[in-house]
Amino acid sequence: MTHEIKNLMEHIWEAQQQNIKSVLATVVALEGSSYRRPGVRMLIQDNGTTFGAVSGGCVEKEVQRQAQSVLESGVPKVMTYDGRFRLGCEGIIFILLEPVKLTKELKNQFDSVFNDRIVFESVSYYSKEEGTNLAYGTQFILSGNRISLREPLDSSSEKLLCFKQSFQPLFQLYLFGAEHDTVSLCKAASELGWQVTVIAAPDEAKTKEHFVGSSQFITPTFESLETRGIDSQTAVMLMTHSFTKDVQYLLALAHTQPAYFGILGPKHRRERILEKVLDFNSELSIEFLENIHGPAGINIGAESAQEIAVSILAEILSVLRKQKPIQLKEKKGSIHE
Repeated sequence: MTHEIKNLMEHIWEAQQQNIKSVLATVVALEGSSYRRPGVRMLIQDNGTTFGAVSGGCVEKEVQRQAQSVLESGVPKVMTYDGRFRLGCEGIIFILLEPVKLTKELKNQFDSVFNDRIVFESVSYYSKEEGTNLAYGTQFILSGNRISLREPLDSSSEKLLCFKQSFQPLFQLYLFGAEHDTVSLCKAASELGWQVTVIAAPDEAKTKEHFVGSSQFITPTFESLETRGIDSQTAVMLMTHSFTKDVQYLLALAHTQPAYFGILGPKHRRERILEKVLDFNSELSIEFLENIHGPAGINIGAESAQEIAVSILAEILSVLRKQKPIQLKEKKGSIHE
């Protein structure tokens, strides 16, 4: 959800430059089931514009309607939405609506947290009673500093219920290769809010403009490849369509520990690549080699580049969430259990 916070902060800041007021809606509690879980947010502005969503579409109009009083009064409130009396979800959602404003200092602190890939937290104070209260509100804990998105909260805030949330660094995807399937995977991953870096060999006649949604496009030599940015919130995909290039990249990446490492292509190609890599470096960690997913993706019968992208992203998500892919109708218990 870190990318959602980043986008909302950017929208709040841009609106302020035009003297447009904003209200932040946060799902802070849930009784029963819902399309999305606590922690999701949306932004409502006094020019009628909204960003983000707190459900699948059935709640947003009511949130927008109730946010009007907060825009006018500047006083936060809690609203509820009872899905038991409507089609769709079967739960009660508790939503905190609060006016928000960013100072230049706070904007810079958020930028630093995002750019430096620092974990941060939020705490939202509320009650399960509908109505207004100056003690309601959200604070973000950035690099040890607790900061409100409006004036300091009422001193009675700590007597209220508190929803806490932790945010990991923005998830990254490193794509090695510049073929057509890289274009599709880059675009699909960016729509998930991931930061996508495309790495191509210096001899590739491509530019960043070829990869919609990419954060950066770089063409380092194998020897100068910078890997310090690859951390536990990173997925790596080798998809150069070149046996030699995949081997060279794998050798350069052998000391990294990404959350996911995949290689495009059939199983026998993966085995050939690993054999050649071991010929060059026989001391490679067995754990590193065993964690390589190849062929990358889950079996959904994917054929086109777009379908292959869905397959690969599904596997990455299943690894991140520690889930074994099954049909939801076969899953015991609730969807988000």
